[in-house]
Amino acid sequence: MARKPGPEPSLRSQWLGKILRDLRKAKGYNLNEAADFIQRDGSVLSRYENGEYPIRRSDVIALLTFYRVSDESTRAGVMQLCEDLWRTDWWDPYATAVVDDFINVPWLESRAERICEYQALVLHGLLQAPSYAEAVIRNAEKDTESEEQIAQWLELRVARQRVLSGEHSKPFAALIEEHVLHRPIGGLKVMREQLERLVEVGESDNVEIRVMPTDHGPHSGHLGSFTLFEMPYELSSVAYVESLGGGLYIEAPRVERFERAWEDLWRSALNPEQSNALIKAVLREIK
Repeated sequence: MARKPGPEPSLRSQWLGKILRDLRKAKGYNLNEAADFIQRDGSVLSRYENGEYPIRRSDVIALLTFYRVSDESTRAGVMQLCEDLWRTDWWDPYATAVVDDFINVPWLESRAERICEYQALVLHGLLQAPSYAEAVIRNAEKDTESEEQIAQWLELRVARQRVLSGEHSKPFAALIEEHVLHRPIGGLKVMREQLERLVEVGESDNVEIRVMPTDHGPHSGHLGSFTLFEMPYELSSVAYVESLGGGLYIEAPRVERFERAWEDLWRSALNPEQSNALIKAVLREIK
């Protein structure tokens, strides 16, 4: 089935709608009063606020005026979110190649003020060498997808790594369980390449890698891997959890549990220097 013109409702439209709804309620206006100002039906504004319809830039500007939002940082943040909603970005061509809920991840990575990642099973996609990434993808999808599909997924995974370097690089904090370093994904040659990449990436100013030693007792990550995106302006942090059933995005107030877990994990892990030494020790073992 062909996609409808314009962007599909997404996490971006849901967030923008929530911000506009909160602003309206803070000023004491009902739906019909605000809808009349932008010359829309109340049901249309309700769909905007629920993220069912992507709202146009002119309507956002009019609503900010109606709600008397004068703070420049708030206005800029809301308008940036609106621009993101309608702009076609580099990851959009991959939208038909991945499940609907995943295409929000590259956007979150591009807009986060910091990306925090806890991995208990395999290395996070942003840290994966191409050979390691291909081995992970092939193992997960070996019975269901074509070579073309696998190639698309690999291309997307490698392309996402641009957020770690260049002019618009993002702060990235990665916490890895020690046994992940020993799991032989793709064989010894692939693991050598992967650990070498891990050492290289860890030397970047915007990347901090810590390892949770195997001999550490119970900790807050016992329920599994997650990514925590610390977002700018009016957006709360959001956690992303991936499973066989699809991806799940957790926002405030439930995201606070992930924030507490992250702080506990970060304090409990080896410091960056100790972690780097451990990664290099494992690398020496397999050379």
